Amino acid sequence: MSKKELRIGLVGYGFMGRTHSNAYKRVGDFFPDLQYRPVLKAVSARNAERLEAFAKQWGYESFETDWRKMVQRTDIDAIDICTPNDKHAEIAIAAAEAGKMVLCEKPLARTVAEAQPMVDAVEKAGVANTVWYNYRRIPAVTLAKQLIDAGKLGKIFHYRANFLQDWTISPELPQGGEGLWRLDDNAAGSGVTGDLLAHCIDTAMWLNGGIKDVSAVTETFIKERVHTASGKKQKVGIDDACIFHCHFDNGSLGLFESTRYARGHKALYTFEINGQHASIKWNLHDLNRLEYFDHRDDSLERGWRSIHVTDGDMPYMDKWWVPGLSVGYEHSFVHQMADFLQSLEENKPCSPTFREAQETQKVCEAVLASAASKSWKETGTSWPG
Repeated sequence: MSKKELRIGLVGYGFMGRTHSNAYKRVGDFFPDLQYRPVLKAVSARNAERLEAFAKQWGYESFETDWRKMVQRTDIDAIDICTPNDKHAEIAIAAAEAGKMVLCEKPLARTVAEAQPMVDAVEKAGVANTVWYNYRRIPAVTLAKQLIDAGKLGKIFHYRANFLQDWTISPELPQGGEGLWRLDDNAAGSGVTGDLLAHCIDTAMWLNGGIKDVSAVTETFIKERVHTASGKKQKVGIDDACIFHCHFDNGSLGLFESTRYARGHKALYTFEINGQHASIKWNLHDLNRLEYFDHRDDSLERGWRSIHVTDGDMPYMDKWWVPGLSVGYEHSFVHQMADFLQSLEENKPCSPTFREAQETQKVCEAVLASAASKSWKETGTSWPG
């Protein structure tokens, strides 16, 4: 059976540009029944020399130093946005108006106000859209979703998550520019809230439903850093650390923490959920395992069990290796691309859509507003479930 081509135009060649490119190249090898086949048509960025090298390395047919030209090309079906956050809205809106499908790295935008025209644009144009909240597609996390939806945990009481890093502790680290734009609030919009907690929030609402209200504390430990654009010290506007607790719509309580000042942690993302009958917990550092405790087990053998998520009847694993052999971080992007291609076949949305990702944006904004005002804030979310 001949495949339908999905001709990709990628904007940005950084870390996420690599992960997405890998997903496009591998998805057809391991999901051979999909009707669509990604074609790496073009990549866009400003540095022509590095852009050409990236295009050659990853097998893109062409490259453009102006993303606007790429958006207008008739030989491209989908625009994939892997730029700093301040560029998401302009590119996404232009792509949708040009009739392109739009895939966007998280967070959707810097603010709710900036995200709304993006949602409006893709929905007005009727184009397929999704946001790369990839942790949903790690098999153990997807299995957690299945257990919750099957009622294994019963009524949920607690959801707690953290995302810890340590890469910004040095006061000599500048802000702004390539590689360090996440420390510049003009480019990023926020610090750990939009970068790390956005992942935690998306996963939490996917697993446990909408978040009703939040109470947060943020801290910026280093108040000034040299900006790469000016070479001068200026105020740091992003949050280095954030702690918040919340009420979910289902009545459960949530506790979230993120920081880039946890020495010894490069990317520790964990969550634990406690329910009436059972509890589950997951750790990115051991991403193929889901820890499970069921109080209904016989008392003589009751205890935490470690589920190694590698068997062929577990989420996505029938596409990979034999039982006992693991997958990694990069596979979550392959899985999201497979789900996106499947959604095109079925003419269904691929979650999280722009509209769903805007709900995560609302929670992030409420968190920052709560920290600034030192008060509880309603999120205003309407989580679709």
